[in-house]
Amino acid sequence: MQPTRCLSGIASAACAASAGLSFTLLQVLPAHAQPAAQPFPSRPVRMVVPFAPGGPVDMIARVVSSRLAESLGQAVVVDNRAGGGSTIGTELVVRSPADGYTVLLTSSSIAINPAIYPQLTFDPVRDLVPVTWVAASPLVLVVHPSLPVKTVADLVRLARKRNGELVYASSGSGSAPHLAGELFASMVGVKLVHVPYKGAGPATGDLLAGHVQVMFNNMLNAVPNVQSGKLRALGVTSAQRSPALPGVPAVAEAGVPGYEATTWYAYFAPGGTPRALADRHHREMAAVLKQREVLGRLSAQGVDPVGTGPDDLARHLEIEIRKWAKVVKASGARAE
Repeated sequence: MQPTRCLSGIASAACAASAGLSFTLLQVLPAHAQPAAQPFPSRPVRMVVPFAPGGPVDMIARVVSSRLAESLGQAVVVDNRAGGGSTIGTELVVRSPADGYTVLLTSSSIAINPAIYPQLTFDPVRDLVPVTWVAASPLVLVVHPSLPVKTVADLVRLARKRNGELVYASSGSGSAPHLAGELFASMVGVKLVHVPYKGAGPATGDLLAGHVQVMFNNMLNAVPNVQSGKLRALGVTSAQRSPALPGVPAVAEAGVPGYEATTWYAYFAPGGTPRALADRHHREMAAVLKQREVLGRLSAQGVDPVGTGPDDLARHLEIEIRKWAKVVKASGARAE
């Protein structure tokens, strides 16, 4: 709108009034012309996976992200940020805007890290918003076929004989496989040497090559290698046997009563994310986890979808933090 130009003469008063009105409109119109806030989501969502490609968290992310994109109407981009036992990727999410466009898909290592990394710069309870407890899965105690053991009892005897020389791999310091090994060693009274890797994929590669002998591996990597004879399964870490490996006993029934170290996978948003946004993400994820194709693909890997919401995940996280803090203290486990 162009400002009014006043001419001299009889119309000057009217012209001045018109000019004043024009000035007022110029002040008011820009405020009313501001575009309305765009509804969520109006651009792609980044799903941070704090582990290397090829592991179970990455697999779950790849399975659910395309379906989640369909329901949200926006791309969901999987961003692998491995390192620091999942702390690097987690901190990236913690420091991200709480606008629903950056989310975290991680494992139960998030409950272990507060105890194993004393200088952790974030608190998962305070600095993250629980969204969905996505899935759960046991680990599998596997050994390289060259190791002369066929049962859990055999492994315990060999570990005692070798007196702290038996090496076991994990997907990283503070990971669920790391602490599963520490819990096992403390419960049977043996010493195992921990070798951390940057993800389950690299650790499994060295296990298959015979560079390490033992691993508490995820179902995704363990099942096909056990079925092909490339690895030998001694037990699963759940309280009961797994349908994915029905012939393999639970570690608890194979000589270590009370042993259980189930891995779980969960979906978080940055601290401060509005509950409405967290609830929207939960509804979309829970619906995806009920889809037949998703159920089939996860179950085939020994992963059981859960799909419960923010409150259940918050309670579970606090219980797991207390549980693993005790294991870390008793075993002396630390980041390496």
